Amino acid sequence: MPGPVFPDDLDDALRALSHPTRRAMIRLTTRTDVPATELAEELGIAPATASEHLRVLRKTGLIELTATGTWRRYQAVPARLDALVNALIQDLRTQTNKEQP
Repeated sequence: MPGPVFPDDLDDALRALSHPTRRAMIRLTTRTDVPATELAEELGIAPATASEHLRVLRKTGLIELTATGTWRRYQAVPARLDALVNALIQDLRTQTNKEQP
């Protein structure tokens, strides 16, 4: 699992969350791990589309995969989401301080 979000990967994480389907996946996987097929069904998208969205979320560390046999289950990583929020706040504060005389 990737570590906390730092300014270098803040943009990637925010881009990952810019898509409403990916945000829905985060919501659906926050409390429990969910199979990819269930995510696709719940969101009304093709399994291949779900897989692509999950790939993006996994690349940023916002969702992690647990493989058991042929099952692939996904769960949001709360610590990573918290770190993302904190990094965004810090980034905004830094930008605000630069703009003030």
